[in-house]
Amino acid sequence: MSIGMVARTLRSKLLPMFTPTATLHSHATSFGFKEVNEEEKSQLVGNVFTKVASNYDIMNDLMSGGLHRLWKERLVSKLSPFPGMKHLDVAGGTGDVAFRILETIYSVHRRAVDDTIEDDLHDTQIYVCDINPNMLNVGRKRAQQRGLGDLGSLVWVEGDAERLTFEDNSMDGYTIAFGIRNVTHIEKVLAEAYRVLKRGGRFLCLELSHVDTPVFKQLYDYYSFSVIPVLGELVAGDRGSYQYLVESVRRFPPQEVFASMIADAGFQKVEYENLVGGVVAIHSGLKV
Repeated sequence: MSIGMVARTLRSKLLPMFTPTATLHSHATSFGFKEVNEEEKSQLVGNVFTKVASNYDIMNDLMSGGLHRLWKERLVSKLSPFPGMKHLDVAGGTGDVAFRILETIYSVHRRAVDDTIEDDLHDTQIYVCDINPNMLNVGRKRAQQRGLGDLGSLVWVEGDAERLTFEDNSMDGYTIAFGIRNVTHIEKVLAEAYRVLKRGGRFLCLELSHVDTPVFKQLYDYYSFSVIPVLGELVAGDRGSYQYLVESVRRFPPQEVFASMIADAGFQKVEYENLVGGVVAIHSGLKV
């Protein structure tokens, strides 16, 4: 099948979803391109991540050509981590973002000479929150391999992004990478992020997004729907989970719509940065 034919087929399926109303309301009860009830979606998404947990990082490398590492570095650079901070990384089970935050904090520490920084370092708390215990188990094993398993600064928490157990105004920062498109109610996740952040705390979201350039979009759609599911089948023995992945990206709100949702949650100075032409976007907001 030609790239043009793939693009035309996808366009006929996807255009009705890209109006603001359709995007916001259908996403709450969608599992990829399928319409499901809310309880079923939570279970289906949970099943996906239970299946992919052991191959999650390998597949990220293959699907992005390793670029996801640079995207996460960019996310952490926007956070500007500091010794003594209390940070929440949601949907971060494998620890990829949390490890980078800790490495940045230790780098800041190594450059510092003030003894007060040493005290702040021991007060640093990076909470990795994920609803899927399998993903958290992968993260704990990776922490052990990195020599971070007994580090008190790294805390693993099984929890729901829509119903966080952390106190109000308790976090200096909040990150969520490649996770928010999988939740049932985006607006609840944003409200919880706002609730747990301190005044001056920053919300940062790294997510697969929407490409606008026509020729690039055709190539991206072809790669997404014709290559990624095949990779999933060959490497992870699971075509269906990666079919869901590419479909879920198309159901996620476009950059401007998502930025508006972040602002509606109460955040100020909302902005976003497109990477690789919009293949991914980093959205940010400040609680003031």
